[in-house]
Amino acid sequence: MRVSGRNARFQQWEALLGNRTKRRRRGEFLVQGVRPITMAVEHGWQIRELLYDTSAQLSGWARETLDTVRAETIAVSPELMRELGEKADTVPELLAVVAMPEDDLRRIPVGPTMLTVVFDRPTSPGNIGTLVRSADAFGASGVIITGHAADVYDPKAVRASTGSLFALPVVQMPAHQAVLSWVADVRATGIGMSIVGTDERGALAAAEHDFTRATLTLIGNETTGLSSGWRAACDQLVRIPMSGSASSLNAATAATVVLYESARQRTAAARQ
Repeated sequence: MRVSGRNARFQQWEALLGNRTKRRRRGEFLVQGVRPITMAVEHGWQIRELLYDTSAQLSGWARETLDTVRAETIAVSPELMRELGEKADTVPELLAVVAMPEDDLRRIPVGPTMLTVVFDRPTSPGNIGTLVRSADAFGASGVIITGHAADVYDPKAVRASTGSLFALPVVQMPAHQAVLSWVADVRATGIGMSIVGTDERGALAAAEHDFTRATLTLIGNETTGLSSGWRAACDQLVRIPMSGSASSLNAATAATVVLYESARQRTAAARQ
């Protein structure tokens, strides 16, 4: 199949970039970039379509992907590929249309040392992607997005995750109650999961809290912090000590600091 004009097929792809409702209705999203597409393939995500530039002499990676991945392959004009790639000066070799997994908390592996991150009502897709990248880097078992929030599958979030979105479970839940019900089920199996919120007025510095046990770490909205429901559910509030003139940290940056501290403690405990 070839697409060289702004026909109905192209408009469907274009909608996946900018229309959250249509992404959700179709259950798929557009993936840009070599590493994200490679990670999606390596981690077994369902690739529905592979779009390739009709004018390009494709690289070995692109040819191998087209030859080995079970997906519909579609030749697209370079002008349209540039639009879908969203970089004015670059025409991507490949783009992928990927199926969304279910938003099911059972996708997150459960265990005595599990570390799961909740991002409550984030407004920035870029912050979601950055947090997912940090969660992957520091060994988290999953990420949960709660409340009225930006979309995990927004192209900005997918790009900011640099492929980590495909490496660990990321689940969106409409409210905190469903997550607390899941925590109760985890605790019923004998896993003593603690709920730890981050707050500038937390009673403990992050380094003073024991992150070596099963933990649900909460990161609040970029402007308003944790919701009252999540705050009430916390077993502990921790803070990140700061000595400079900055009044606060970016939410994804704060998550990265706490995730690093969690990983540091766990590495130290494993050596003992």
